[in-house]
Amino acid sequence: MTVPIFQSDLPKGFSFASAHCGLKRTRHDLGLFASETLASAAAVFTTNRVAAAPVLVSRQHVRKSRGRMRAVVVNSGNANCCTGSRGRAASLETAHAAARELDGVDASQILVCSTGVIGVPLRVEKILHTLPALAKSRRGEAGSFEQFARAIMTTDTRPKWSAARFRSGGKTVRIVGCAKGSGMIEPHMATMLAFIATDASISPSLLSRALRAAVNTTFNAITVDGDTSTNDTVAVLANGAAGARKISGNSPDFRKFLAALGKVCHELALAIVADGEGAQRVIEIEVRGAPTDEKADKIARTIANSPLVKTALAGGDPNWGRILAAAGRSGVAFDPERAGIRLANVEVCRRGLERPFSERILHSKLLADHVPIVVDLHSGKGRARVWTCDFTGEYVRINASYRS
Repeated sequence: MTVPIFQSDLPKGFSFASAHCGLKRTRHDLGLFASETLASAAAVFTTNRVAAAPVLVSRQHVRKSRGRMRAVVVNSGNANCCTGSRGRAASLETAHAAARELDGVDASQILVCSTGVIGVPLRVEKILHTLPALAKSRRGEAGSFEQFARAIMTTDTRPKWSAARFRSGGKTVRIVGCAKGSGMIEPHMATMLAFIATDASISPSLLSRALRAAVNTTFNAITVDGDTSTNDTVAVLANGAAGARKISGNSPDFRKFLAALGKVCHELALAIVADGEGAQRVIEIEVRGAPTDEKADKIARTIANSPLVKTALAGGDPNWGRILAAAGRSGVAFDPERAGIRLANVEVCRRGLERPFSERILHSKLLADHVPIVVDLHSGKGRARVWTCDFTGEYVRINASYRS
């Protein structure tokens, strides 16, 4: 169940709007998120070599504007990827059109994002026709924020948002974010988008440092199906409208900001996993005792993306052998005769051998909404945590008919 967003959750100086421009049959498919003043900005994008046109344009705009942005325009229903020079021109036209509607700001101060089907030409004229009314309709209201969050959805079954706040020098600083993503998820900064607004005062360089730190342990630690999207983008705008003192590096305020930003990113990332296409439960995989943190992460991701592991978990089957087998094919060297596994806090494997357990009781525990798995290799101090979901027949149904 999605927790409501209240007016008091929204940072000052931001407005939101959404509309139906016709890329989808009926649902809203165009959103605008704007700061009323020039804001510090930071963004991370997909590392997929097949990057969508809006990713290429937005990367360029962040560099050109030196991290000073006014707004984000995002469409759903079409990824504008593998669309050649026409696709890039469409993203640039969108940025220029949005800039004209926002008091004539420079087009490089606009981020453009898209999500949806890959390889289909974007009907950009629909976006350009709708943008003037969209810009005029933006409001700094909770309802407008919720509609923006819904407009960016594709196969998502529900909108995803989160909020946090902290005190700085007697002022309240707020952070709010929303995300979309349900399938094609294993971000490496999937189709995953996340947009975050804060009224904190912080430089673009320090904001970028904070965002990358938050993303590494949240969005970059989830997977639904192991597929990294061509359109992944996480962007944050900070306009300083709270009136709090400017955040400096390694200060108490920066640590508070990191914690609040991390909370928002963590909640959004887990909401994406929980809404994985056809998912019934969130699976938390922790690998301990690996030679290094990097090798622990590699093992955790191999387990998290194993179709055999994920289908077993869909049925609540305590098939721990599949987990150890997945770890063994990860490419990381370890001694399986030292490995131990716990499923839903029940020890099922010690030193590579089965530990007796109640199939009936453990089956019941594996049907919970959140299932923890711990794999201890007893081969070092490296550790990592990754979140995924189970695989059901619904995932196949959704992706077998996505274009239709």
